[in-house]
Amino acid sequence: MPNAYVIGLGKSGIAAARLLKREGWQVTVSDSGSSDSLRQQQQQLAANNIPVHLKEVFDPHRAELLQAESLQRIVVSPGVPWDLPGLVRARDLGIETIGEAELAWQHLKDCPWVGITGTNGKTTTTALIAAIFQAAGLHAPAFGNIGYAACEVALEAKKPDWAIAELSSYQIESSPSIVPRIGVWTTFTPDHLSRHKTLERYCEIKSHLLKQSRQQVFNGDDPFLQNLGNQQLAPVHPDACWTSVNGKTTLVGNPSQGLYIEDAWVRTPTELIMPANLLRMPGAHNQQNLLMAIATAKLAGIDKNAIAHAIATFPGVPHRLEHIRTWQGIDFINDSKATNYDAAEVGLSAVKHPAILIAGGEAKEGDDNAWIATIQANAAAVLLIGNAAPAFAQRLQQVGYANAEIVKTMERAVTRSTELAKQYQVPVVLLSPACASFDQYQNFEQRGDHFRELCQELQ
Repeated sequence: MPNAYVIGLGKSGIAAARLLKREGWQVTVSDSGSSDSLRQQQQQLAANNIPVHLKEVFDPHRAELLQAESLQRIVVSPGVPWDLPGLVRARDLGIETIGEAELAWQHLKDCPWVGITGTNGKTTTTALIAAIFQAAGLHAPAFGNIGYAACEVALEAKKPDWAIAELSSYQIESSPSIVPRIGVWTTFTPDHLSRHKTLERYCEIKSHLLKQSRQQVFNGDDPFLQNLGNQQLAPVHPDACWTSVNGKTTLVGNPSQGLYIEDAWVRTPTELIMPANLLRMPGAHNQQNLLMAIATAKLAGIDKNAIAHAIATFPGVPHRLEHIRTWQGIDFINDSKATNYDAAEVGLSAVKHPAILIAGGEAKEGDDNAWIATIQANAAAVLLIGNAAPAFAQRLQQVGYANAEIVKTMERAVTRSTELAKQYQVPVVLLSPACASFDQYQNFEQRGDHFRELCQELQ
């Protein structure tokens, strides 16, 4: 029986382990953590004869001691660094080392994929694409960096008509064989540099997915991607579809292939598709996400009536400008997925202002100038949580912004936000952290869920 080793006991790692087990592999799983939830998952997998080793950093030589005498395959969860010393050694030893998304691709490559990547906008665009395809009667699950793990979809008895995959740079880096029928690139700004080291490497990873794609959709309003298109650099195909919220005259590439908004309509040069205001999500960035989703659906041959129905009934995306409740005339909005400066700047620009902003967590590298300027223009006060709070407070003080408070925890932030919203008579309290969540939470979803619970408890 061949031996496989799965690194990471999250949703992706568990699904990968179960898929490998089903395919006849002897599977071992490890995770560097040791929380109660991990121990519970350890017990569940042990019942299926899948041993799990907690508080363990992978080493291929140690793996051989742990019943993997002829280790043939290593599957890596998305959060595991691709340059982990043990993984580098494993590749040097000639052991097949792949990401969880690559394993899913090996089982699902007979159905067409839509691969969506980008720094920001991936999740909303992916959710919109899946909603449109499903409204057209297709079995088109969204997975990857959203919804299901990729291998969970591969485990289903019913194969998808279309596979709608949101793919982060982490997943693309470890899954080089994925060839989408349609590739979508939403935005490109600095992010994840602590992992990828340079902007060039980060771009190279994103570009790879688009190079592999048979058809392409690009955000024509993104300055970096515009430059790619205008210079006709790889990975841009000559017949790529470019989108713009600013009308036909701003389109990059071949206008006849483009999709744009003009006179409040989403249209091509030859066809009106739907009124742009059918999408109820706020912000110009969501109009761009709408265009990329519709462009993808058009490339897949989906009827515009199904497109319009899906958009008109689209409920939005959890943790992305998600309206939680209105309490005493104040809207509480969860934008926990804004894990970098660019996403947080977009979120704060999209809501009614002035707003009370809750920000902070585990800070990332990047240019914060646009975010800081938007805070100065749109935030009546800023409440700071997590590890980044002291540095953010100092940064805001440097630019002369006086209404920032360090509150440390989400509980204190929500309580204080109600007091400040009344004091300043503002319409919105917005959680838009501009940070990763790992200092206080397992992920941005848990952070957003905690904010939601606290808001719903307000009396």
